[in-house]
Amino acid sequence: MSPRIVAAIARKEYYHLIRDFRSLYLAFFIPLLLILLFGYALSLDVENIRTVVVDHDNTPDSRNFIHQLDASAYFRISCYLPDRETAVAHIDSNQAILAVIIPPGWSATLKSERKSPLQVIIDGSDPNVAGSTRAFITAYISRINQHRLVGFLNRKGLEKINAPVEGRIRVWFNEDLESRNFIIPGIIALIIMIVGALLTSLVIAREYENGTMETIRSLPIEAVDFLAGKALPYFFIGLVDVLVAILMGQLLFGVVMKSSFWLMIAASSIYLGVALCLGLLISALTRSQLVANQMAILTTYLPTLLLSDFVFPRENMPAVLKLITYFVPGTYYIDILNGLYLRHLNLVHLWPAFLVLTLMLLCLSAGNVLILKKEGL
Repeated sequence: MSPRIVAAIARKEYYHLIRDFRSLYLAFFIPLLLILLFGYALSLDVENIRTVVVDHDNTPDSRNFIHQLDASAYFRISCYLPDRETAVAHIDSNQAILAVIIPPGWSATLKSERKSPLQVIIDGSDPNVAGSTRAFITAYISRINQHRLVGFLNRKGLEKINAPVEGRIRVWFNEDLESRNFIIPGIIALIIMIVGALLTSLVIAREYENGTMETIRSLPIEAVDFLAGKALPYFFIGLVDVLVAILMGQLLFGVVMKSSFWLMIAASSIYLGVALCLGLLISALTRSQLVANQMAILTTYLPTLLLSDFVFPRENMPAVLKLITYFVPGTYYIDILNGLYLRHLNLVHLWPAFLVLTLMLLCLSAGNVLILKKEGL
């Protein structure tokens, strides 16, 4: 490899890059937009569930039940309705997710120490929200039952019955259970794929379309020099985007890296190299900027978003898709990000993911060199 030739090719690619507004747009604006959109808009936390109430009982007990429900962080009572049909209409029109209907005589039945049913209707169109809503309202009703049981035992002069199983729950790594603590690091994997794969998928195809590839073949340039020079500007742009993402995640969302910063840079550099090699490979095979761009989206960006354990857990995927996830580089990079951001792990624990990414980088680099050598470079 000749440093002088690599620098010359990198300088040529840099001049083309700064003159191309679309490339700069993809390189800097799209990553910032992704951080803001995913950070603020994408949240898997279920809170402020829109709730409507029909209180046919209208007693202090029923009103206390409703007020305690509204005081919870998980429920937000939007309105009080006169009958069940109106509550169902609110759920049908997506004005509410949960409807609580308290029948007449509910408080009197409670005081007579008999079962006092109430109706709960949940909108199940979104299974994730419906499942969380069901768990929250079930836990709330259980807490009310436990409170009333303690009162019943006190009135009877009996001792409180201790539950045979007492769960002492501690949450590690993401103590606040906020989804942004793993969404923000995962965005970095998407950003690298956009900068690395989507942009570099155009560089060799552009040479073919412009007819300059024949001129490059006639020059004393090795395939390794050509690939390194083409990838170098995008490598530095990708690292800048990674640093900006780390800084914005900390300043805007309070997501702080718990482990080594330099280990993060090392992992990002290897993963960025994999993304660059993927983009160059697509560009060399397709020879068309339009086809290369579409192929890069289908084979790099979408798998990173859907199959890397970023948004959708791999455990819930079919066996075939789960097998495909092991060939997605983002799977291993996101494992590293979770270890660095949430688990405070070091290289002793993360070396398998580092090793797989390194092997991917070497294999893709060798594949690119072989393809260009067959083209006469």
